[in-house]
Amino acid sequence: MSTRIAYASCPLCDDPAILDLFEADCRQHPLYSTALPAAIEWCRCHRCNHVFTAGYFNDAATALIFSTTLPEQSAGHDVENQRAAWAAVVERVTLFAGEPAGGWLDVGFGNGALLFTAAEWGYAVTGLDLRGENVARLQALGFAARCGDITGLDDDGAFGVISMADVIEHMPFPRPALARASRLLAADGLLFISTPNTDTAVWKAMDAQQANPYWGEIEHYHCFSRGRLYALLRQHGFEPLHYAVSTRYRSGMDVIARKRAA
Repeated sequence: MSTRIAYASCPLCDDPAILDLFEADCRQHPLYSTALPAAIEWCRCHRCNHVFTAGYFNDAATALIFSTTLPEQSAGHDVENQRAAWAAVVERVTLFAGEPAGGWLDVGFGNGALLFTAAEWGYAVTGLDLRGENVARLQALGFAARCGDITGLDDDGAFGVISMADVIEHMPFPRPALARASRLLAADGLLFISTPNTDTAVWKAMDAQQANPYWGEIEHYHCFSRGRLYALLRQHGFEPLHYAVSTRYRSGMDVIARKRAA
């Protein structure tokens, strides 16, 4: 029985013309299980050039993957070094926000380091994650946390900042998540997104050396270029304000966007 549900069309533009690129071995990934396919099939949209997997995991396969939490994904992991890594991000966001007013929702908070650091600046932080064990850990540390998907939240206008740090590439369908983020943000609210960038010289060098770790990343469904990400943000009511190189992941980009007035 297949563990992936095939995309009938591009998950970003709905065009049915999908071109196969290649398959990548994912058996070395720490979350790999023999119950999952040994390879990931990557595709490209003929219309918008977005690169994505041929399908997304069904509920059973997703539950299997989420039954394991890697050390670096656990709330509180390496908190001192992670604090230093995220400080520059929170500082940049705050420069555009003006002051730490309103709540900060961190979607897919993982080890919680971004959320912890935002709290230092004075933000009222809330974490959202699909791993129930991680939510319990964050709550035990005294922070507000919820288990679930952003599309299930109905706190319209409650947040001044929403962060999706290394998260959007994990979402089978990013568009509903961005639409809900726009609803959850207050007027002029900020969205922070971090994800690998396929347009960089680093990405091209990793491909040339046949050493690009992202092709075998079992939890990823998408590979974004800067241009494709910006177009997607604008489509959902956001205006990109700032671009930076991520210091946390190879070929990563950090983007701050503002919610446009209705």
